[in-house]
Amino acid sequence: MAARKKILITGAAGFLGSHLCDFYVKKDFHVIAMDNLITGRLENIEHLFPLDNFEFCNHDVTNFIHVTGKLDYILHFASPASPIDYLKIPIQTLKVGSLGIHNCLGLAKAKNARLLVASTSEVYGDPEVHPQTESYWGHVNPVGPRGVYDEAKRFQEAITMAYHTFHGLETRIVRIFNTYGPRMRLNDGRVLPAFIGQALRGEDLTIFGDGSQTRSFCYVDDLVEGIYRLLLSDCTEPVNIGNPSEISIGDFAEEIIKLTGTDQKVIYKDLPVDDPKQRQPDITKAKVLLNWEPQIDREEGLKRTHAYFKSLPKDELTTTAHYNFDKYIIR
Repeated sequence: MAARKKILITGAAGFLGSHLCDFYVKKDFHVIAMDNLITGRLENIEHLFPLDNFEFCNHDVTNFIHVTGKLDYILHFASPASPIDYLKIPIQTLKVGSLGIHNCLGLAKAKNARLLVASTSEVYGDPEVHPQTESYWGHVNPVGPRGVYDEAKRFQEAITMAYHTFHGLETRIVRIFNTYGPRMRLNDGRVLPAFIGQALRGEDLTIFGDGSQTRSFCYVDDLVEGIYRLLLSDCTEPVNIGNPSEISIGDFAEEIIKLTGTDQKVIYKDLPVDDPKQRQPDITKAKVLLNWEPQIDREEGLKRTHAYFKSLPKDELTTTAHYNFDKYIIR
């Protein structure tokens, strides 16, 4: 019987990381889940603890990473990903996008492992090209409030490609567009959980700007499948993974009101600095190279996500963003 492939997933207790843990455990990989729990939640992965092909390591990837024995793959997903998080902890966001990826790349080189890094559509900034193709270099303000996240991700791509070209390391880069599903935090500042949370609490839905800005939402199961295919592919250039079904924020608010069966009003506030006006992935490369495209439409994905949020304890609906600062030294 062939030995299990071993994979390290950083940011494993977060929204995306936990779904990746589920996926690779089911694929019979040996999963090492790494997280320092600054924004991740153990509740997302505790159901995996009894399994013999899963282990958890409470570790900050900006420090040296040690893994015993062979290692086949690394998925670097450690990073604050929501505006509330990276505006609250900007230095940590930059460190995990620089020191963290450097440590992961060093480990990959030492173990001769293939590394996939989670980049983001935020590398395109407030785009001047629509939809966004991988060849577009972006329109990013490096010193604006979002710069700590945008530039951390852009640096991750640059150093990952440098290790690939200079050291011959096997690397993959996924540019993730807006993703949603169970285990998102209701109060993390992203539009979808914010809308659903407000609806469940009976509050008016808040739109920042005039509602004409657009987003394209991809259900988490589709995203995870795309990441898996990219990891096993021969594609070393960045690849967009997202759902190209674009919708304005104003129309999306109306969809949430209809979904939740509420009759809230929509209120408008000023648009945050550098907030992107349009967001839609061109997924031609993913279709051609990975034979991938989303399978779950927004109506079905929203039903699943709404059901998850409705199942949460009532006190969680009013809980503010989750931080475990006692487990993290802020410098």
